[in-house]
Amino acid sequence: MPHRAFKDALYAQFALVGRALAGAKRIELLDLLAQGEKTVDALARHSGTPVKNTSAHLRVLRQARVVASRKAGTRVFYRLVDGDVERFLRAFQQLGHNRLAEVREVTRLFLDGRDAMQPVGVGELRRRLRDGSATVIDVRPRDEYEAGHLPGAISVPVSELSRRLPALPKSREIIAYCRGPYCVYSLDAVTLLRKRGYRARRATPGLPDWRLEGLPVVVGPDEALAR
Repeated sequence: MPHRAFKDALYAQFALVGRALAGAKRIELLDLLAQGEKTVDALARHSGTPVKNTSAHLRVLRQARVVASRKAGTRVFYRLVDGDVERFLRAFQQLGHNRLAEVREVTRLFLDGRDAMQPVGVGELRRRLRDGSATVIDVRPRDEYEAGHLPGAISVPVSELSRRLPALPKSREIIAYCRGPYCVYSLDAVTLLRKRGYRARRATPGLPDWRLEGLPVVVGPDEALAR
């Protein structure tokens, strides 16, 4: 193969991944799949996208071999192909945060601007789980908790938080985590908790960030905690 033909063929294949990531909704779908496998219907619901459009986006991602699928009865489940995709996704988002002032400004206005308290990072979150000095709640949907969660975290989906407040102790600080640094579930949870008199902070890392640090993840429901 001539030198030029080799290079053209090589970079054309690399471009498949680039084209797959050229759509905002496709990046969001990858972020959702970093929480665990999901059906097309679930992905459409969480991303606010029609099922037909979601299916089209998933076909592009599958062609680039960054997602895989399996069929169970009439339903099709999608997942990230492997940890390489998850690591690339986080690096890709971090690059955008570092290079684009617009990303930092939107984050500052929407997240930091609504929460004056210092969020909890991986190191502090790990320490607080280990010494039991805080109640850590996972405010993602229940299926995401069951697909993988931090050891010792209690499943309290943000949609259930209001009615489950009486079961949460006021004697310890509550730390809420969700999907990652740009997830708003934890901010909504902390806002509600503070209004009801709880000491609460949000964690910036989500499950993918925790997993990428090589820290342990628990899979499955914990009936004593998740009810």
